[in-house]
Amino acid sequence: MSLSIIHSRALDGLSAAAVDIEVHLANGLPSFTLVGLADLEVKESRERVRAALQSSGLDFPANKRITVNLSPADLPKEGARFDLPIALGLLAASGQIDQDLLSNVECAGELGLSGELRPVKGALAMALALRAAKLDRELILPRGCADEAALVQGLVVKEATHLLDLVNALQAKSDAPLTRVQRDPPPASDAALDLRDIKGQSGPKRALEIAAAGGLSLLLVGPPGTGKSMLAQRLPSLLPPLSEAEALESAALLSANGQFRPSQWARRSFRAPHHSASAAALIGGGSPPRPGEITLAQHGVLFLDELPEFQRMSLEALREPLETGRIHISRSAHQADFPARFQLVAAMNPCPCGHLGNPHKACRCSAMEISRYQGRLSGPLLDRIDLTVEVPMLSTAILSASADGEPSAVVAARVAAARRRAVNRQGCANGLLSAAQLDEHLGMAPEAEALLHRASARLAWSGRSFHRVLRVARTVADLAGSEAVLGIHIAEAIQWRRALPGRED
Repeated sequence: MSLSIIHSRALDGLSAAAVDIEVHLANGLPSFTLVGLADLEVKESRERVRAALQSSGLDFPANKRITVNLSPADLPKEGARFDLPIALGLLAASGQIDQDLLSNVECAGELGLSGELRPVKGALAMALALRAAKLDRELILPRGCADEAALVQGLVVKEATHLLDLVNALQAKSDAPLTRVQRDPPPASDAALDLRDIKGQSGPKRALEIAAAGGLSLLLVGPPGTGKSMLAQRLPSLLPPLSEAEALESAALLSANGQFRPSQWARRSFRAPHHSASAAALIGGGSPPRPGEITLAQHGVLFLDELPEFQRMSLEALREPLETGRIHISRSAHQADFPARFQLVAAMNPCPCGHLGNPHKACRCSAMEISRYQGRLSGPLLDRIDLTVEVPMLSTAILSASADGEPSAVVAARVAAARRRAVNRQGCANGLLSAAQLDEHLGMAPEAEALLHRASARLAWSGRSFHRVLRVARTVADLAGSEAVLGIHIAEAIQWRRALPGRED
């Protein structure tokens, strides 16, 4: 027949939308036309497909008028993922393979000029979309990304290394049919970084434990070399394990961006963009919109080192995602809604020279310079950070002593127990509680409430700050195994709601 239809999928933001590749052969002047809102990479597939078919000893219908339509026509298509379905569509339309063999198949893959199949990004997103669609289809992918798609249970995933192997398997001419890829999700690998590696710093370690237990945001302030980055890098080792659904979602996001590795399975993402990152790099952007660092940190940690050095626009763009857990990007031709349920950890020096409050080295910054430096962080942004922690400079005696403190495994066990208490009580971590849920689940003792009201009036907290102190206090109580929030829990929560350090002169 002169018309064939092949099934594939295009990455649309974080989803994999279904695409039908329609190939039509007609008499007339020889041509190869590709339509359907395809970008330059897709249009270049004409030359790759032509060379791959000829190199594989297959017939390319060079004397025909070839029209390839990528449907739906209003969905942008990008990348080289449509090379394989276009090649199979040409073979089916020219009668070299049976169209019926392709009716229950979805495929994607880049073709080399020799006919070799090369992996494409987004295989896991394709598999999740196919399972969600509940279609009885096989998924055929190149070796290198089929293993990734096979992590989604309940699908038939097959891999191929060369176009000719796939054609022979479809025609039942090969003694070695396509290999079905089956694999169980690999066990989560242990984090290499341990909290015990950090000497001293008992206060910041406690804050890190509270942040992990409640899913709370954290700002570390201190002179250079005090261990702020080391503390932030060890937060993932304290967080509870990902559920299967969370692990699949996190892996699918990284897969759609071409960054997933099997060794990362069930490990929380730790994203640490450089302070030169633009607002689009952090929150996402482009046309069509692509996910940014806050989305790639889904269910994980976003670490912003040297926080005041980030562009003001980039930092202010974080305010809404910190509240809502989602980011909506609108462009004139396309809109996208991305998840952004990440845990923010930031680090900064207290002043431009970094030595404000350092007992071993004098600060050389003026009060105006300190105010200007700290003023790069707006009040509304600081208002959204749950815990502000000073990380002091350590003496050489502490640094030269043996490692002290608890290992990550011990702290993580307490964190997991506190998180279970919160989930059993209210269905989510304390950091996700709304104001109404706080009223319902807080359980605050009268003396604790009186202390809270006195502190709120004296420190002139906003409503947002007030509720964030309540979330921290509820987390401290959960770590202590207390059903009620007591005065001691409120007192500790108030201590973590501190202003940035200033010059005392």
